[in-house]
Amino acid sequence: MKRTLRRLALALCLATCLVPAASASATTGPVPGLPAAALAVMNQAPYANGQWFISVRDIETGQQLVSLNADSLVEPGSVVKTYSMGAGWLNFGPNRQIVTPVKRQGKVVNGELKGDLTLVGEGDLTMGGRTKPDGKVDFTNLDHNDANDLPGATLTPENPLTGLNELAEQVRASGIRSVAGNVIVDDRLFKTFQLSNGPVTPIIINNNLIDFTTTPGKVGKVASIAMRPKVAPWTVTSQVKTVAAGGATKIKVTSPSHGKAVLSGTIAADNGPNVNTYAFEDPARYARTAFIEALRRAGVKVAADATAPNPEASLPSRATVAGLPTVARLKSLSLQQEATYVLKVSYNRGAQTMVCLLAVAAGSRKCEDGLPEEAKIWRKAGLNTKSAIFIDGSGLPGNLITADNQVELETIMAKRPDAGAWRSTLPIMGVDGSLALVQPGGPATGKVFAKTGTLAAPDLFNNRILFPAKALGGYIDAKSGRHLAFTIVASNSVFSSIEGAFAANDDVGKVATIIQQSF
Repeated sequence: MKRTLRRLALALCLATCLVPAASASATTGPVPGLPAAALAVMNQAPYANGQWFISVRDIETGQQLVSLNADSLVEPGSVVKTYSMGAGWLNFGPNRQIVTPVKRQGKVVNGELKGDLTLVGEGDLTMGGRTKPDGKVDFTNLDHNDANDLPGATLTPENPLTGLNELAEQVRASGIRSVAGNVIVDDRLFKTFQLSNGPVTPIIINNNLIDFTTTPGKVGKVASIAMRPKVAPWTVTSQVKTVAAGGATKIKVTSPSHGKAVLSGTIAADNGPNVNTYAFEDPARYARTAFIEALRRAGVKVAADATAPNPEASLPSRATVAGLPTVARLKSLSLQQEATYVLKVSYNRGAQTMVCLLAVAAGSRKCEDGLPEEAKIWRKAGLNTKSAIFIDGSGLPGNLITADNQVELETIMAKRPDAGAWRSTLPIMGVDGSLALVQPGGPATGKVFAKTGTLAAPDLFNNRILFPAKALGGYIDAKSGRHLAFTIVASNSVFSSIEGAFAANDDVGKVATIIQQSF
């Protein structure tokens, strides 16, 4: 639990006429434009030794309505994702689609490929595994990426291997019935970038996760576990004991060796199916095996060992691979749909993938080079990038912004012709994504569109939980009809347990609701 909390950096269900800025203290006093009801929320005990940072601005007139520490740097957590995904939006356009190709090396003789088949990773975030019948992305309000850290994650019904199955069918339709050579995943588009919750790579299958759903049995008995997707050689062993109703549900996922997962701990008899995940360390190897299995399901014989390591070293140059004949192509969802997934559920590796793709577009394979490109894009759009400090694209500890800067970003996006499409990617208070459980049925339900941000760390000294950031940044459709851009950050609040994340999320939502009702 302590190790989990140490690495926890989640995003959850979470021309101007300036008003003089107020200063923050342990107790926040009167703030011009901010109702007393909001101050009552902000002055609760968990926030007594922290600070609040608020900026609210009328988008049409530019009038500053609320300013509290709005020009001071603060960690915003996953609100950072609006910068990375927004930069991709500006650079590539919301309709951009990625094409993942399968290339053949060698001739096809009587249906047999006398050479290798290569699947080229291009940074498609979902690979067809989250596409609904209407062509839009599917997501759940508490995504499986957060399953090991927070209770209640659920899975979407789509098959995570859909894209690989489609590619395999196309390979067969191209006339290939067997592959005499090897099957290789070309994962060289950009160099692997390590985030705390797993590697960021050009090939992404099921968010590079294996899902495990544990269902309780009779008290005292081992619980049953279903694994998804089922890809060789991976198996799962259950050491999870069912305990009495009302007992603790604490499940740990380990992998003692490649291909083996072990779940241990307890699950309460009255607990519903519980989702956990394992982030595999070698996405290219996993994708290779999954693709070979998809080829075999499609009726294509493959001589190579499906579970062997990915032989990427045997590939010719990337330029040579690009020039090989294409036998299958998979189009990604639009960037708008991928942004919807990343922002609604706060997908860390997805946001960082966008930074990596910005680096690639600028001619670099180093993801770190994507951040200077992101800054160039935002400066060109009119954003003061000096009011932000970034070390990654997802919002882990060490990233800083001012509340005013986030408001400037959202104002820039709000004045674009595709402003409505951008706003639709953000969680909606009381409706969906990480804001689904915040103020549901309240007066601002459906009126606040904002990215959440959460950072959490253990106070091992006092056995408490510190939240360096609980944040919201986006838009408010005010009661009066005014359209507002806003940022709210509660910094360094302290709660007795990790469940405080939900309480703090709701408190920030209450402040946003009070502002919505007041203007």
